[in-house]
Amino acid sequence: YERTCRYLARKTNSVVVSVGYRLAPEYPYPTQFEDCLTATIHFMKTAQDYGVDPARIIVCGDSSGGTLTAAVAQALVNRRDVPKLRAQILIYPFLQAVDFNLPSYQQNATIPILIRERTVYLGLKYISKDLNSMHKILEGCHVPEHLRQKYRKWLTPDNIPHEFKVRGYTPHTAPPPCPDEICEIAKPCFEPVFSPLLCEDSVIAQLPETFILTCEYDVLRDDGLLYKKRLEDHGIKVTLCHLEEGFHGTI
Repeated sequence: YERTCRYLARKTNSVVVSVGYRLAPEYPYPTQFEDCLTATIHFMKTAQDYGVDPARIIVCGDSSGGTLTAAVAQALVNRRDVPKLRAQILIYPFLQAVDFNLPSYQQNATIPILIRERTVYLGLKYISKDLNSMHKILEGCHVPEHLRQKYRKWLTPDNIPHEFKVRGYTPHTAPPPCPDEICEIAKPCFEPVFSPLLCEDSVIAQLPETFILTCEYDVLRDDGLLYKKRLEDHGIKVTLCHLEEGFHGTI
């Protein structure tokens, strides 16, 4: 990522700080989030040492870095010891581990580099959980009924514009929740640090202006579209850049 960061710094005339957060499985989840939050807070408190206006700090990340970016932005909304973020940039972010049968997951299930099964596989490895539950999670068996009801208003495919369904979509009815051990394994999936789309309204309403990049040929496309709607429903200004020919990892 060094060349990408240097390019961004040069083209935007910005100071770019890339966080070398520690990686799973050697450093278990949520170490990665904690490292990013710690680095962000430190930089915000010392921004002027780097010639940076504290009122113009933006957090940015792609893919799982987009997850971390969204989680850090959420964690900062109630802090009073640091300046407010100017904006967040989410580049094809992973934002929820509830529904792996959204239109984008169906349409792009086998399109490299991030195929549908690999998304869940990587997620389970990240939180150090048994991979035997992978297929149950793909079907949605890991979501307890009370949470399914709670998340429905945020995760319904009805919130995805029709033009993103024309390549095909079959509404999915999740089977009854699995035995308690599957739900127990999946508990981290519902934490906002892992699934920022599931954050409470009171936090969403305080987030900064947002730029979201989505790709048509990406299982995570609809995560970005659903987050855009949640933010806009709370009056947050969102710029969406959708790449019609894009795929996950395209930058």
